[in-house]
Amino acid sequence: MQAFIQGVGVGGSLIMAVGAQNAFVLKQGLKRSHSLPIAGLCSLIDALMITAGVTGLGHLILAFPLIKDIASIGGAIFLLVYGARALKSSFNEQAMTEGATKGTETLKAAVLTTLGISLLNPHLYLDTVVLLGSISAQFEGSDRPLFGAGAVLASFIWFFSLSFGARYLSPLFQKPKAWCYLDRFICMTMWTIAAVLLWPYLG
Repeated sequence: MQAFIQGVGVGGSLIMAVGAQNAFVLKQGLKRSHSLPIAGLCSLIDALMITAGVTGLGHLILAFPLIKDIASIGGAIFLLVYGARALKSSFNEQAMTEGATKGTETLKAAVLTTLGISLLNPHLYLDTVVLLGSISAQFEGSDRPLFGAGAVLASFIWFFSLSFGARYLSPLFQKPKAWCYLDRFICMTMWTIAAVLLWPYLG
């Protein structure tokens, strides 16, 4: 069980860092807008990436830097646009009421945004496929898939906890200012990640 426990610990520490996925899941959880499908989709994507890393596919990304370059530039553009939308939304103050938060976007739109934030962010591949894949290489036999299973479990626990836990913050977000601050925090998160992705190409 040591490999499994290490997988939970290492996977959880990587997933819990503030990032584009977490910011989006948090906001959808607060709005109670397709929060469970989004948490499930994020967990499933992580599970697929972690499995790919544990089975050794991380070497493919390292062998073809062009894959990382395309993902970095495309992901940065997506995050810049999403951040700009969040900033614009922050100037439209509204309380969190049933009518204002539910049904404001379709499930299809939410799923497409989740896919964009997840799959266009090369940090996802570096953290799950490359980093977790490299760490799993120290384990042999059945210990390696157990390490991967632990990391996958950590992902599911985190995203569903974030989605459900956000609901307990809803009384705070009855205040319009709280939504403004959240949107600006999301904007800064998205733009910071975009800047980190673009920095190597600006030098």
